[in-house]
Amino acid sequence: MGHRLNAAAAMIAASLAFTFSTGTASAQCGAASWYALTSKTASGERMNPAAMTAAHRSLPFGTKIKVVNKANGKSVVVRINDRGPFAKGRVLDLSKAAAQQLGFIRSGHTPVCIDRLS
Repeated sequence: MGHRLNAAAAMIAASLAFTFSTGTASAQCGAASWYALTSKTASGERMNPAAMTAAHRSLPFGTKIKVVNKANGKSVVVRINDRGPFAKGRVLDLSKAAAQQLGFIRSGHTPVCIDRLS
C-alpha cells in the first residue's frame, strides 16, 4: 500500500510542476521544501537559515522571486543564491526563515507558485 501512495504522491508532484509565461514575468508552480545548512551555497556565499533566500535549478543568482504558499495564501520575497532542489518534483528549496513565514516548517514541504520579480 505504501508503494502505491508514494507513486500517487510522485504523480501529483509531477503534475504540479509546470512553467508558463505571462508577458515579461514567468511563473512556476510545484512543491517547495526548506533547508537550514550553514555550508557555502553554489553562489559562494555562506548559507544563512535566517536570511530570505532560496535554491532554484536555473534562475540566475540574485534573482528575486515572490513565493506564494498555495495551501494557506501566505507569500514572501526571496533571493536566489543556491542551486537545487535535487528532490524529484520540487521546484524550490527555501531557507528556514522563508519557510517559517510561509507557514510550513512542520510539514517540511508545501505546494507553491513563484513569480520572478527581477
